[in-house]
Amino acid sequence: MASETIDIRYVAKLAALALTDDEVETFGRQLSDLLEHVNALSRLDIESVAATAQVVESRNVMREDTPRPCLDRERVLAEAPQRQGAFFRVPRIIAE
Repeated sequence: MASETIDIRYVAKLAALALTDDEVETFGRQLSDLLEHVNALSRLDIESVAATAQVVESRNVMREDTPRPCLDRERVLAEAPQRQGAFFRVPRIIAE
Protein backbone atom coordinates (compact mmCIF):
# COMPACT_ATOMS: atom_id res chain seq x y z
CA MET A 1 0.00 0.00 0.00
CA ALA A 2 2.17 2.87 1.24
CA SER A 3 5.45 1.30 0.07
CA GLU A 4 4.43 2.30 -3.46
CA THR A 5 5.34 5.86 -2.47
CA ILE A 6 8.67 4.75 -0.98
CA ASP A 7 11.43 3.78 -3.38
CA ILE A 8 12.96 0.70 -1.73
CA ARG A 9 16.02 0.79 -3.99
CA TYR A 10 16.66 4.46 -3.13
CA VAL A 11 16.40 3.78 0.60
CA ALA A 12 18.73 0.79 0.21
CA LYS A 13 21.20 3.01 -1.66
CA LEU A 14 21.11 5.57 1.17
CA ALA A 15 21.83 2.77 3.63
CA ALA A 16 24.65 1.49 1.40
CA LEU A 17 22.85 -1.84 0.92
CA ALA A 18 22.98 -3.87 -2.27
CA LEU A 19 19.62 -5.61 -2.66
CA THR A 20 18.57 -8.25 -5.14
CA ASP A 21 15.25 -7.99 -6.95
CA ASP A 22 13.81 -10.64 -4.61
CA GLU A 23 14.94 -8.67 -1.56
CA VAL A 24 13.43 -5.46 -2.93
CA GLU A 25 10.12 -7.26 -3.40
CA THR A 26 10.27 -8.90 0.06
CA PHE A 27 11.24 -5.70 1.86
CA GLY A 28 8.61 -3.76 -0.08
CA ARG A 29 5.91 -6.17 1.13
CA GLN A 30 7.25 -6.04 4.69
CA LEU A 31 7.33 -2.24 4.66
CA SER A 32 3.80 -2.15 3.27
CA ASP A 33 2.62 -4.48 6.07
CA LEU A 34 4.38 -2.37 8.68
CA LEU A 35 2.89 0.87 7.41
CA GLU A 36 -0.56 -0.72 7.27
CA HIS A 37 -0.16 -1.69 10.93
CA VAL A 38 0.86 1.89 11.81
CA ASN A 39 -2.21 3.16 9.93
CA ALA A 40 -4.40 0.75 11.91
CA LEU A 41 -2.93 2.10 15.14
CA SER A 42 -3.58 5.68 14.04
CA ARG A 43 -7.29 4.84 13.61
CA LEU A 44 -7.66 3.79 17.28
CA ASP A 45 -9.77 5.96 19.58
CA ILE A 46 -7.35 7.18 22.25
CA GLU A 47 -9.26 10.21 23.51
CA SER A 48 -9.73 8.65 26.96
CA VAL A 49 -6.08 7.57 27.30
CA ALA A 50 -3.98 9.96 29.37
CA ALA A 51 -0.76 11.20 27.82
CA THR A 52 2.31 9.62 29.36
CA ALA A 53 6.02 9.65 28.84
CA GLN A 54 6.52 6.18 30.36
CA VAL A 55 4.44 3.06 30.61
CA VAL A 56 5.67 2.19 34.08
CA GLU A 57 5.32 4.75 36.85
CA SER A 58 8.62 6.40 37.66
CA ARG A 59 9.38 7.90 41.04
CA ASN A 60 12.45 9.06 42.89
CA VAL A 61 13.67 6.91 45.74
CA MET A 62 15.08 9.12 48.44
CA ARG A 63 17.04 8.28 51.55
CA GLU A 64 18.20 10.34 54.45
CA ASP A 65 21.47 12.11 53.75
CA THR A 66 23.42 11.39 56.90
CA PRO A 67 27.11 12.17 57.17
CA ARG A 68 29.32 9.18 57.90
CA PRO A 69 33.04 8.85 58.38
CA CYS A 70 34.89 8.39 55.11
CA LEU A 71 37.54 5.81 54.37
CA ASP A 72 41.13 6.46 55.37
CA ARG A 73 43.06 7.79 52.36
CA GLU A 74 46.21 5.77 53.01
CA ARG A 75 44.24 2.54 53.43
CA VAL A 76 42.39 3.10 50.14
CA LEU A 77 45.53 4.08 48.22
CA ALA A 78 47.32 1.02 49.58
CA GLU A 79 44.80 -1.12 47.64
CA ALA A 80 45.32 0.76 44.35
CA PRO A 81 47.26 -1.00 41.59
CA GLN A 82 49.28 2.19 41.07
CA ARG A 83 49.41 5.47 42.88
CA GLN A 84 51.12 8.78 42.39
CA GLY A 85 51.49 10.65 45.64
CA ALA A 86 48.02 11.06 47.16
CA PHE A 87 46.21 10.07 43.94
CA PHE A 88 45.30 6.97 41.93
CA ARG A 89 47.38 6.53 38.78
CA VAL A 90 45.34 5.34 35.81
CA PRO A 91 46.26 4.58 32.19
CA ARG A 92 45.98 7.40 29.69
CA ILE A 93 42.82 7.07 27.62
CA ILE A 94 43.22 10.04 25.28
CA ALA A 95 45.71 9.70 22.46
CA GLU A 96 48.38 12.32 22.12
